[in-house]
Amino acid sequence: MSDLLKLLKGGNKPSLLAAIVNTVIAGLKAGAFFLTGNVAMFAEMLHSLGDAANQFFVYIGSALSKKAPTPKYPNGFGRVVNLVCLGAVIVVAIMSYEAIIGGWHHIMNPVASGGLIINLSVLGIGIVLEFVVFYKAGKEVLHEAGINQGGFAPLTTSFRHLNRAKPPTKLVFMEDLVATCGGILAFVAVLLAHFLGLLAAEGIASILIGMMMFYVVGKVFLENARGAIGETDEEMLNHIAHLVAEDPDVRDIQRVEVIKEGEFLHVEVVVEVNPNHTVAYVDDVRDRLMAIILNQKGVQDVIISFDEDDGILTWQRSNPTEKDQQFNSKLPE
Repeated sequence: MSDLLKLLKGGNKPSLLAAIVNTVIAGLKAGAFFLTGNVAMFAEMLHSLGDAANQFFVYIGSALSKKAPTPKYPNGFGRVVNLVCLGAVIVVAIMSYEAIIGGWHHIMNPVASGGLIINLSVLGIGIVLEFVVFYKAGKEVLHEAGINQGGFAPLTTSFRHLNRAKPPTKLVFMEDLVATCGGILAFVAVLLAHFLGLLAAEGIASILIGMMMFYVVGKVFLENARGAIGETDEEMLNHIAHLVAEDPDVRDIQRVEVIKEGEFLHVEVVVEVNPNHTVAYVDDVRDRLMAIILNQKGVQDVIISFDEDDGILTWQRSNPTEKDQQFNSKLPE
């Protein structure tokens, strides 16, 4: 039990916060729906329930993914978070479908709903809470990208660095962005239905909310399917290749692999060295390279192999950036 608690403490904090907040919001929206029968509120209730379930799953998965490798599972549990997310999106997909179907039925058979003050109050509270979680998720995105900015940066700059965030943080950011927009949409629909008599507005809002949820489902599925299979991190691959090539004892690089599994990176490097070096000398080179690579953000383990220099440069960088082009390294063009 103590080991489980220790793992849970290391889970993704934005996911846990978002799960708790969305559970509270879902309860408020459920109460408002049963009191008023508002279909837009029904869609928002499903949205919040789906987000809460998804984020609880992600939190638990992110915690379990940090479990240390065992003899039976020597590669560790990094991909657990991806597998959990793939299962969680099924829940969201079902609720997305229900929101769309409910909205369509309301458009075909519009019925006026009461409880304007209740609906607007609950939606207003939900929008504020979702926005707070969205803002905190934006700050976490910037933090994981190595950027320390406050103010409006989590609402603007975070979009440019979203690909550098951990999968759970990215998921929370996307879901609460959609949740905030969905709450505003439902709020406007309630006003239109009450003051202008546009009863179909609530049904349209429900369908749009369901479609936004399906968008998140698609993004989350593709993101975590790649992680479950094992995706190459091109940016870190080039970065680590440069670091290795900078070492004075490295003559050439035969292969570099940087595989992203959940929140972690697994690195394998094959380098060529002077065949006249002793085993002890090469072992010192290995220790030096291991220390440098393991110090890089997200790297969990490294395998370094050596071969004798054949006099032919074989390594070529992939997708060089402007910074790469200015970097003075031994990598052949």
